Amino acid sequence: MNAKSPPLDLNKRGTLTEDAGLSTAPIPLEPYRSASFYEQERDRVFKRAWLLMARVEELPEAGSYVVKDVPPCKVSVLITRNKNDKIQAFYNTCSHRGSKLTSENQGKKGRFVCPYHQWTYSNEGDLIGIPDQANFFDVDKKKCGLTPIATDTWEGWVFINLQPEPEVTLERFLGPMKDYMANFKYPGASNPVVFTAKLDANWKVVSDAFIETYHIPCIHPQTIGTTFSSKLNPHARLLDARTLGPHQAVSMFGNADYTLDPKNKAEMLGHSGGEAGSVIAAANKEKAAEFIAHPAVNPTSSNYWSMDVNLIFPHIHIDCGPGGFWTHYFWPLSPNTSFYEGRFYMEPAETIRGRFLQEMYISRVADVILEDLVNVARTQEGIDTGGKQFMQLQDSEFGIRHSTTQIIKWVESDTVEEALS
Repeated sequence: MNAKSPPLDLNKRGTLTEDAGLSTAPIPLEPYRSASFYEQERDRVFKRAWLLMARVEELPEAGSYVVKDVPPCKVSVLITRNKNDKIQAFYNTCSHRGSKLTSENQGKKGRFVCPYHQWTYSNEGDLIGIPDQANFFDVDKKKCGLTPIATDTWEGWVFINLQPEPEVTLERFLGPMKDYMANFKYPGASNPVVFTAKLDANWKVVSDAFIETYHIPCIHPQTIGTTFSSKLNPHARLLDARTLGPHQAVSMFGNADYTLDPKNKAEMLGHSGGEAGSVIAAANKEKAAEFIAHPAVNPTSSNYWSMDVNLIFPHIHIDCGPGGFWTHYFWPLSPNTSFYEGRFYMEPAETIRGRFLQEMYISRVADVILEDLVNVARTQEGIDTGGKQFMQLQDSEFGIRHSTTQIIKWVESDTVEEALS
């Protein structure tokens, strides 16, 4: 972010919202606190949309598996890679008495043995063993395998759909996002640092906090306030925002005139080798060059760019910055509680200085996340009072407006095609 760029015109109200054809009316708060809306959201959104669950790097070889939860639907998902290299998701449920088949989060197995009565399944989901089978009543093992869940992949991302027969394909669901983010290179995809938290806030409150920049100078003055805002852009207005069907992408401002603080000895030491191209990155800028060159990374080619947020409907952000990518997962637990998972990916460090830079980067990330997550509980408390019925959003809160509008549309639509129209 050291390059110079012509001055931005930030004196007038932005037009991102109107340019995208979105309404400028206030947004209702009831979807953020209503128990009935939460139930509709579960049934009409999470049980009908394609849900991003994992990266293929979490299943590196035949026999690999991961277990993931879909909390609003109370579903435990077993995702396997079989000997034919096929990735398939199953309900993590034994066909005998319904017990959870495995409680391990990940590993490598050729077969799964239910801990209750030792019914045994292959990695492909076939039932291959029943203790004392002779004492059952005409049980047909071919009909008692694990129940499959519709599974598909895109650009290394593993998706599932909980409908017995999905109304639309993953390709149809992704729509324009499929081409927008096609052929991404994902540096460090097998090496994430993971943050998790259970929060006292509706999942949309948490997602909203990570897709708008208006709050940055107020909530993050000591961490990223001077890198995402400046005298040129004191309120951290967005550079760009676009709708991609139910999905969206926003580009955030970066302070091109930011300089390291000589008093911050740790930061000076970490960046003394010139490995990273930004103070909000930990990757070697040469190694990240191919990633940064993708047309969906900094799509306006602005010298004042810091990062992009790509929201994959309904609950995932795939973020892109000067050093690579990271993800945020937002899962509903109840009308006013949620589960958050952040995954920050980095290539394994090759030097001591590189490792130090990564540790410094993750420390900064942890501080920023904590600043956001502490604030969401206070926001939810205010929403739950019922004193206000609407949010008054500005142009840089484009992401909130679009995502909430899409959630309401899905809840009100009788079919997925109608929701996508």
